[in-house]
Amino acid sequence: MSAENVQIIRGLYDSFAKGDIPAVLGAMDAEIVWNEAENFPYADRNPYIGPQAILMGVFARLGGEWDGFTVEPGELLDAGDQVVVLGRYRATYRANGKGVHAQMAHVWRFKDGKIVQFQQYTDTKQFTDVVAAD
Repeated sequence: MSAENVQIIRGLYDSFAKGDIPAVLGAMDAEIVWNEAENFPYADRNPYIGPQAILMGVFARLGGEWDGFTVEPGELLDAGDQVVVLGRYRATYRANGKGVHAQMAHVWRFKDGKIVQFQQYTDTKQFTDVVAAD
């Protein structure tokens, strides 16, 4: 099943890049537990439980506050019921025009073909510095 999990995650990033948020949310279990990195601007509501909470608390805020927010997955690591993704974020904070180009790691956990848990790791200082410069 792990190779299938990697394919699901690869498709998830492709869908996110195309702006197909319903497809992204559709890969998630109804009770997914989503955690943003500690000290990340959107960690204020951790944990997000369920796709709707993620949509409103993370994705809508990203879309409303950042221009060109992209996730660039690099390496996808198959860890059985988990997939680890190493990559970068790029975005420009709309309020002040300052940009980020930050490393990230995502850990996705699966159960029965659905994503049940997400953990983000990133350069939170870079993000908080850009947001604070507002």
